[in-house]
Amino acid sequence: LVGAGELDKLTSNQSQTLANTIYKALSTRATSAVVSLDALNDHNIEPFVLALHNAAYRFDTYKSKKSDATLESITLHSTRADELSSRLDYLHAVHKGQSLAKDVGNQPANVCHPEYMAEQALQLAQQYPDLLKATVLDEAAMRDLGMNALLAVSLGSEREARLVILEYTGKPDQSKPVVLVGKGVTFDTGGISIKPASGMDEMKFDMCGAASVLGTMQALCEAKLALNVVGTMVCAENMPSGRATRPGDIVTTLSGQTVEILNTDAEGRLVLCDALTYIKRFDPDTVIDIATLTGACVVALGKVLAGLFSPDEELASELLQGGQLSHDRVWRMPVIEDYQELLDSPIADMGNIGGPYGGAITAACFLQRFTKEYRWAHLDIAGVAWHSGTNKGSTGRPVPLLMQFLRTRAGA
Repeated sequence: LVGAGELDKLTSNQSQTLANTIYKALSTRATSAVVSLDALNDHNIEPFVLALHNAAYRFDTYKSKKSDATLESITLHSTRADELSSRLDYLHAVHKGQSLAKDVGNQPANVCHPEYMAEQALQLAQQYPDLLKATVLDEAAMRDLGMNALLAVSLGSEREARLVILEYTGKPDQSKPVVLVGKGVTFDTGGISIKPASGMDEMKFDMCGAASVLGTMQALCEAKLALNVVGTMVCAENMPSGRATRPGDIVTTLSGQTVEILNTDAEGRLVLCDALTYIKRFDPDTVIDIATLTGACVVALGKVLAGLFSPDEELASELLQGGQLSHDRVWRMPVIEDYQELLDSPIADMGNIGGPYGGAITAACFLQRFTKEYRWAHLDIAGVAWHSGTNKGSTGRPVPLLMQFLRTRAGA
């Protein structure tokens, strides 16, 4: 490979850059190409192949003029084809799920609303009827259950919230599932605590946690991993109106704990806390929530690493290792008792914000109050869920990480 340097020193990050360079060089100069994997070290094959898939991704649904790319297919060649076959099939499954997460995340909010998310889940279940079951709860059902924190976020919107559950059965004799919970705020104005106008267009990406759950469920069905997984998407739109929740309002959550809503722009934790209580009915082995939760996490970690919060050492280690293997990396952050007092409220069990400092940590500490009965981890993907600027668009992260975690759990 010309210009790649010494291949035995090639890192996973460099192999991804190499894949992007190869695709860019070929995209307008050929209709088909063959790429040999033999020059790559074993640990670089998977990040290279997935990066090649991602380089080819386009979202031009609303473009009058489509891409100038002429490249229609890339054939991967290896003298170890038989040995690599199952790994390449797995990567194709991850790519398919990640592309779905991107497609849904890239939709504008006038298309992608809570009901649209529910429709996508129902269509996915129809596509894989032997593996996937879909259930959708509307606001009336959630009101009957007492999911008042979630509904408080949706009050200001003309579009009703939806709680969407996808049950994947890959191992019928295994009772306890892994449960994924994705934040799906399809547009976040901040509500009455309204955001600045600059950059608000990107708040259509506030549902990327839910999109990653949807994509992971498709990837699971394609890979047919031998474990049980429940994917939960908690979908709402956060809008200001005469009906909207006000700063200072108090709600009783599904858990029975009360929350003083001090800032309506700290809405993600409100939709998640009720979902994290609801999913106890599945008797989960492990719960992972995924959310574009805080700007504070972006300040701390930038746009490279997602934040990982978990009081469970073993679970945190599994996710850290999964991040390294999938090159969809996370960085562990504290979620410890010392920060809990920042959430205290004089008139309710807790407030929904914890002051000006440590915002990503106090958000995780808030969620922790609803997760005492199972093993739990929280992924704050606010910095990695989308790109800004000329390359604006959803990244589909952390589908590769979640799939690697589940792949390891399944022993595949």
